[in-house]
Amino acid sequence: MHDPLRHGATRRHLLLAAATAAAPLAVGRAFAAEPEKLRIGFQKSSTLTIFLKSRGTLEKALAPLKVDVQWHEFTSGLPLLEALNIGAVDLSADVADAVPPFALAAGAKLTYYAIETPSPQAQAIVVRKDSPITSVAQLKGQKVAFAKGAGAHYLILEALAQSGLTIKDIEPAYLTPADGRAAFEGGNVAAWVIWDPFLAAVQRQSGARVLVDGGKLSSYRRFYLAATTYAQRRADVLGVVYAELQRAGEWIKKNPGAAADWHAPVIGLDTATVEAANLRRSYRVQPVDAEALTEQQRIADAFTQAQILPKRISVADSPVWRPA
Repeated sequence: MHDPLRHGATRRHLLLAAATAAAPLAVGRAFAAEPEKLRIGFQKSSTLTIFLKSRGTLEKALAPLKVDVQWHEFTSGLPLLEALNIGAVDLSADVADAVPPFALAAGAKLTYYAIETPSPQAQAIVVRKDSPITSVAQLKGQKVAFAKGAGAHYLILEALAQSGLTIKDIEPAYLTPADGRAAFEGGNVAAWVIWDPFLAAVQRQSGARVLVDGGKLSSYRRFYLAATTYAQRRADVLGVVYAELQRAGEWIKKNPGAAADWHAPVIGLDTATVEAANLRRSYRVQPVDAEALTEQQRIADAFTQAQILPKRISVADSPVWRPA
């Protein structure tokens, strides 16, 4: 005999069982659709990356790949690459040419994925406008401020070598840009080795005098790096980021005034200072080539010879990503 109550209970039981069985699949699909995070580290000198960040460019470009972008600011390049090495970020915005050898010497697994072509005048050794110092040789025995592992570190090494001195002939004061400027303007150091836009700011606001710039001493390429595990897994993301960096660089060089108007309030400087800094930077993004890697090895060897790096490293052992 047909029992409608029993039949209904059985049907409800079957529906419940089907729903329960389907639940893991639904949860799995939900998780599969969850966007992946791309964590990008940058500094105040990372103009192209800041440009992309302020306009939401990467968020739009990476949306089809189901990738969300997270931004992390650092005070200088070495802490940024340390964060890259320990997995706190996935990609690094530009760092000065001296920074990667320090990270590699510490065992970091990094992949080079882009460079900005040389901008030698974008970093310099400066003294106060009333300083009696007129040559690098006169820095002997003096306290000089610069960020350890930055491009400024290599510049002072090369400038000293050209004057017949070594790093042991000066008293290094390893300071971040903010602390370096305070020490410089307070008269606590005789000279400061610094890069743009901090260089342009101290020139315009304090009348700092350039003792020597990169010139023939240091080409000052800016390098973009990725955690090697991330580069191997998401070459497609690197391709998008690389293309957008190229476009940003082209726009800034073609529109220096508009670029300075945009950039100045973002980094807390006046427009004229930012424009002066931008004129000294190439902002031309290219694949990492043999010449750039050869210079990386030369920088690494200089630090090893000066006993700043504990051992010789081989830059050629590091992977290089290149656009298809």
